[in-house]
Amino acid sequence: MKRILFVILSAMLLASCVLPEATQQPAPVTPVEPKKKEETPIEPSEKVPQPPRIQSISWNSIVQPLVEEMVKVYGVEAGKVLLVDSVKNNTNGSLRTLKATDAIIDAVSNKQVFQVVPKSQVHIAQQALGLSSEDSLGLRSKSIGLARYLNADYVLYSSVSSNNGQRDLEMQLMLVKTGEILWSGRGNINER
Repeated sequence: MKRILFVILSAMLLASCVLPEATQQPAPVTPVEPKKKEETPIEPSEKVPQPPRIQSISWNSIVQPLVEEMVKVYGVEAGKVLLVDSVKNNTNGSLRTLKATDAIIDAVSNKQVFQVVPKSQVHIAQQALGLSSEDSLGLRSKSIGLARYLNADYVLYSSVSSNNGQRDLEMQLMLVKTGEILWSGRGNINER
């Protein structure tokens, strides 16, 4: 009973509340024309800076002799699956390591000693394992883990290092099962 009485009184109270109507006039708007800026002529600078020279490296000429040497090493079985890991840049400079990796893959494929894991399959495996395809600080253990995931027999690990201004490409052929380094080679990087 008290609830019903409370609801009725509340309804009467709310019904008696009247909102005053807004009789406010809108604020007057006066249009303002934008000021025109004085155009100052831009004077050309005296000398245009030259962009940095892009260094061209003949990766094929560096990689070919190394691959020739690698396929002749004792203990390498023909027809086995090889993962060519991307070239790591361990220098302070900028290098086109993707071109170097492509040159290595082409040189190894042309020898027809190994079955090279396709780049698309490597990329999918890297995503599945949470590895970056641009990982420039790659470790040999990551390379071997990736090769195991792809059921490869060998992994070719490559890195570019700098010593006293001289840059070298170092390649290592490793057996995936044991991590043993079967072959190691080094090539001098000459720029054109």
